[in-house]
Formats: sequence, structure tokens, C-alpha cells
Amino acid sequence: MSASTLPTIDLSLWRTGDRRSRERLAAAVDGALERAGFLLVTGHGVPPGLPAAIRAAARMFFHQPVDAKLPFLARAGQYGWRGPGAVATGRAEGLVTPPDLLETWSVAPGPYDDTAALPAGAGPVGSGLLPETWPSQPQALRPLLALYARSMRALADELLELLAAALRRPLDFFTRHTTRPDWTLTLNWYPAVTTAGAPRPGQFRVGPHTDFGTITVLDRQPGKGGLQIHTEDGGWQDAPYDPEALTVNIGDLMARWTGDRWRSGRHRVPAPPADAPSEELMSLVYFYDCDPYTVVESLPAPIGRVSHSPVTARAYVRSKVAEIALP
Repeated sequence: MSASTLPTIDLSLWRTGDRRSRERLAAAVDGALERAGFLLVTGHGVPPGLPAAIRAAARMFFHQPVDAKLPFLARAGQYGWRGPGAVATGRAEGLVTPPDLLETWSVAPGPYDDTAALPAGAGPVGSGLLPETWPSQPQALRPLLALYARSMRALADELLELLAAALRRPLDFFTRHTTRPDWTLTLNWYPAVTTAGAPRPGQFRVGPHTDFGTITVLDRQPGKGGLQIHTEDGGWQDAPYDPEALTVNIGDLMARWTGDRWRSGRHRVPAPPADAPSEELMSLVYFYDCDPYTVVESLPAPIGRVSHSPVTARAYVRSKVAEIALP
């Protein structure tokens, strides 16, 4: 399977289709995750216009001078703004590279509140968003991200049910472990060369890596310096883009859970090309894990192919994040 042949899964058919239609979708998911670890997903239910509104608000923040952003600097293990030089993602693969060429704003759930009034089917999402301190301008950023996080949480659990069906497991095989899950929503801002300067040799917007958790849901923009994915038969290729679709990949925890039946999707974002000096991109990245103390054990054969040592979800993810953080 090459990057250009990733299947597009219409979740509306998963919700409303008959048994055979759902089985065909599950089989397509199984094949794609086995070969590349990536899918495209339509029918996802994200409110139209919401990603564009988030990007517009976030650009107002990212385009400010550094001094205006420093009060929101995220220290190790915290959430908020991280500027240039914060991470070198390729270190997760042992690749020594200059720091990634991006700035980020990240949010996570606050303490969970089981008494909070929530929309039907939404599940507990926490009593607020971290960080606790947000910029006064743009005021719209926080409520927009809260709405998007709710959409992502519902979508992620629906995807986990589809993944369970693809493994011929009960639909709640994964979601029984997402009652109070860890998740992070990160805005990746890739500034233009005219803003950030020319890339250094061997520098990436995001270095080659696999994600660390269960699934990642990505809303991205096309560009010359956009997402590339790696497949065994095709090597590095530009990821296919559909403006109606979200890009979904599985991470290390899910690959371990399936005993390496499925591949943790390897990907990177190359440096901005010299022939597009004004290209500026922003990705909305939702990293979904599971309940913090979930012990992830490999499914046995015939589903699993490799038996990994059990790991605890939060501890594993945090250990991997620590590998890519720079002082």
C-alpha cells in the first residue's frame, strides 16, 4: 500500500450501514493499519468551519512578538505555548537533528468532574482545559478549542469502536479504558521561511517519528512542506489530502496492544521548501491515549504477532515525550 492509496472511511456508513457494510469498513481499516498505520476519515461530525475559526484565532496569537507569548510559556509537563527550540521529534528514533521548526499551543483536560452536565453521549471531558492561564487576545481561542476537544473526544471513542470491530473484538474493547482518558490537543504552527529564517541542514518542521499513544486525529492543510508518511513498499511520500477528511493514525500503544498486527504510523513534516518561502501551515493534532493507569498488554495470536512487555499507558507516553524535549 502506498500513501496515495490510503482508504477513506466514511463514518456515516459505520453508524447507519447494515452488517455487511460495517464488516467491509472494518476489513478496510484492518488492512490499512496493518500496512501503513494511517486512514482518512470522512463523516466525522466536526462542526463545519470550526477548524478554520481556530486557525484564524491561533494565528493572532502566534503572530505576536515573542515577548507577548512568553507569559504563556509551557514548562516541562505543562500546557500552553512552546516556542522554537522546544523539541527535536526525531530523537524518538535516535535521530540527532536541530530543533523542529514550529511553535505549539497545547491543551489537556482539567480534573475530571463526574457531576458536570454534559451533552448526551459526550462522556466526561474534565471540568476545564489546561493551561489555567490563557491570552486575553484572542478571547475566542479557548471556547473554540473547548468545542473542538469535545468533538474530538466523541470521534476518538467512535474510532476506537471501529478499531475493535476490525480486530473482531467487542465494541467496547478499547473504550472500556477511556472513562477518564489522557489526551492532548496541540496546534502546530509552521511559520514561513520569511518569519523563521532558512532551515538548518537536517532540520524538519517535525522530525521522523511514530506517535506514542493509541490514536491521533489530524486536521491539516496541504502544502509543499506538509505531512509525509512512510510505508514499507513506498518509502517517504506526501500524505494524500482531502479537504473533507481528517487524517487518522495509530501510535505505539495501539501497535503494542495489537501485538504489532498494526503499524504505528511513521511520519514527518519536512522543512519548508526554498521555492515556497511564504508558506505558513497550521495543523490541529488530537493525541488520544486512554485511562492513565491502563496496563496495555499485547493481544495473543492469531491476532497478535509479537508479544511486548506490558506497559502502563501514562508512564509509557510520558517517557517517550521526555525523549524529544529539549532543555
